[in-house]
Amino acid sequence: MVNSNRRSMMTVYSDPECPFSHRTRIVIQEKNITANIEDILDGQWPEDIAAASPYGTTPVLFERDITLFDSNIINAYFDERFLQPPLMPSDPSSRANARLMLHRIDKDWYSLWNALMGLEKGKMSKARKTVEEDLTVLAPLFTQSKYFMSNEFSLLDCSLAPLLWRLPLLKIKLPAKAKAVEEYAERIFARPSFQASLSEQERAMR
Repeated sequence: MVNSNRRSMMTVYSDPECPFSHRTRIVIQEKNITANIEDILDGQWPEDIAAASPYGTTPVLFERDITLFDSNIINAYFDERFLQPPLMPSDPSSRANARLMLHRIDKDWYSLWNALMGLEKGKMSKARKTVEEDLTVLAPLFTQSKYFMSNEFSLLDCSLAPLLWRLPLLKIKLPAKAKAVEEYAERIFARPSFQASLSEQERAMR
């Protein structure tokens, strides 16, 4: 059973080092959502929180009679519930393309997270090379609009920003021809919502 006190207000359980938790914290700050953010470290999960996240991942959201896990699901819920500012396009085709890119970001890059962090033996170097090469190839795309694939800040930026913030931690240095990616990243990092989203552990990553 989930402690009833956790249902009295919106509570997000967030790992202060986890990129998936980080992108939800960005959404919370961008939309100025009133939420209690509780730090939760790997291996130190209360029993009821662990039971609510069947895959053992953060973030986890508790609010009254709803419990959600998976950052993309939580972020979509926030965007639909708290309408301003909108973080997804309004027209169906653009929204579908944004969702497709969110899927690709997870499938192509975040699926490599354990390898990037050295948790999968012998895979770190290849994973780093994949991210570096992919971002370099996509660099021209970052010059076409102020934000990623849009002139408006969106869930795509919330999803990408934690990865880009962690490039030094991952020992990934982009080549000069990927300068557009770094310029884009600096625009995102300068946003008040991004700065407010950072945990102490994340600030120490740079």
